[in-house]
Amino acid sequence: MKFLDQAKVHIKSGKGGPGSVSFRREKFIEFGGPDGGGGGKGGDVIAEAAAALNTLIDYRYRQHFTAGNGRGGAGRNRTGAGGKDIVMRMPVGTQIFDEDQTMLLADLDQPGKRVMLARGGDGGFGNAHYKSATNQAPRKAGKGWPGEERAIILRLKLIADMGLVGLPNAGKSTFLASCTAARPKIADYPFTTLAPHLGVARLSDDVSFVLADIPGLIKGAHEGHGLGDRFLGHVERTRVLIHLIDGTRDDVVTAAQILQAELKAYGHGLAEKPQLVALNKCDALSVDEKKAKLAALKRGLRGCTPHPVSAVTGEGVKELLWEAWKIIDNKKDA
Repeated sequence: MKFLDQAKVHIKSGKGGPGSVSFRREKFIEFGGPDGGGGGKGGDVIAEAAAALNTLIDYRYRQHFTAGNGRGGAGRNRTGAGGKDIVMRMPVGTQIFDEDQTMLLADLDQPGKRVMLARGGDGGFGNAHYKSATNQAPRKAGKGWPGEERAIILRLKLIADMGLVGLPNAGKSTFLASCTAARPKIADYPFTTLAPHLGVARLSDDVSFVLADIPGLIKGAHEGHGLGDRFLGHVERTRVLIHLIDGTRDDVVTAAQILQAELKAYGHGLAEKPQLVALNKCDALSVDEKKAKLAALKRGLRGCTPHPVSAVTGEGVKELLWEAWKIIDNKKDA
């Protein structure tokens, strides 16, 4: 299934049904009076978070959603049937914005969460409603209220505890595959990952958390270079970020600084999140090279303690994940 994390759709709730103008006419009843019933309420447009979904692809091929209209009232004080609601099922983590993307209308951050996006119009009153001591035979009825209509923007932000960020070919997909059951595409060319991937890391019987791997960043990603930085939205909800640095690069400090600069340029609090730096592909380095590059990262990142890891051999991966879990667990308690 193709991954889609943003879509624009048009929604319209149902209009209320018209009220009825009717008079009671029965044998042996001299003064029947008005008995017109009110119209039914129009259907609502409702968004629901569904745990089984992980993409907005359904909203690429269908962009218009209209709820049912209310039925008209009838004689004998019968109220018209209400219009059928329409329920839009979306992945957990979907945010719903207005068309200008300036106002957040809803955040579906919990499975089963429901939000009304457009309320159906109320039905019009029948003529029985307008009966009074001075107007005992009213011949008017309400037409019913119109529904709401608007365009909305759907934006999916995956729910994960830890996010993996790095330059292309840093080994993020290999790292994800080494510690979870996820099977992302792995190849020896840049931008292998074109869409985010999720995996569950199980450190023990009672300790597990969700990892998110996103496409690689390059210098100038916030200006649209490479795949851009839009995918960073999928790690906004994480409690900790792991900066994965390719240990086979000549200048590992520059790679780490590029990552930090892109996170800062993106904003949304990513640069302020707790971060762990990991020097990956240590299996391809000699002992002296590994020590030199770890020392360079520590100096260049002002006191940061980088973790030597190898996603291929598993060296240091478990220790790094336990460090991440400590941060995640503390954030949960806060």
